[in-house]
Amino acid sequence: MAEESSGARRVQRVRHETRRRDLKVLRVESPSPNYRSITLGGDALDGFVSASFDDHIKLFLDGGDEAGPVMRDYTPRKYDAAAQALTIEFALHGDGPAAQWAGAAQPGQRATIGGPRGSFIIPLDYDWHLLVGDDTALPAVSRRLEELPEGARAIVLLQVAPADRREFATRANAQIQWVDSDAALIDAVRALALPAAGEGYAWCAGEAATMATLRRILVEDKGHDRHAIRAAAYWKRGASAHHENLEG
Repeated sequence: MAEESSGARRVQRVRHETRRRDLKVLRVESPSPNYRSITLGGDALDGFVSASFDDHIKLFLDGGDEAGPVMRDYTPRKYDAAAQALTIEFALHGDGPAAQWAGAAQPGQRATIGGPRGSFIIPLDYDWHLLVGDDTALPAVSRRLEELPEGARAIVLLQVAPADRREFATRANAQIQWVDSDAALIDAVRALALPAAGEGYAWCAGEAATMATLRRILVEDKGHDRHAIRAAAYWKRGASAHHENLEG
């Protein structure tokens, strides 16, 4: 049997107790034109755990004429256990139920979440961190950059509309590149020279087909360790409620 790579050994998967939590909207903010930041609170957050920047919770929404509730996955952007406050950022693209809910949310409204079911913990002490994604990945990337230690090397490639590009709060040595389209994001990764020295971890999240392409470029074309990459489909063109981890 082939020896497992250090990249596979270093990451840690942990499971969490899962239950539904009935919460109240505390604050609603608009950090940029196409994003809503919504902070939820309540005693039901006791015991809530989010150990990784790419965790996801399920938001349960009224399905209207559909059978049962609508469920959508979102990144826990921030969690303050002392204040019992959980912040989620919504990219307001399309006219789906989650975007409609986030666009209309007001303090005092009720909201129900579940999870995270588990966390995929990527250590902070890699020699370099590659973060690639589209607008749906922006909350996770923002959280990761906040969590990286002082001086950590981060290479960040993001496909986000100009109006929604932001300054990141980070102590890391972060190299940021913004692009305007799926094709430009793929071209940017193809053109990227991965650091020749040190151990790095690549994280990619966004549209399914684009992320599958990026994973293939990094592993097959650039020779990056397939155990030291996590590529996630946060959405899929033409589908609803799609969330998938892409494996090689």
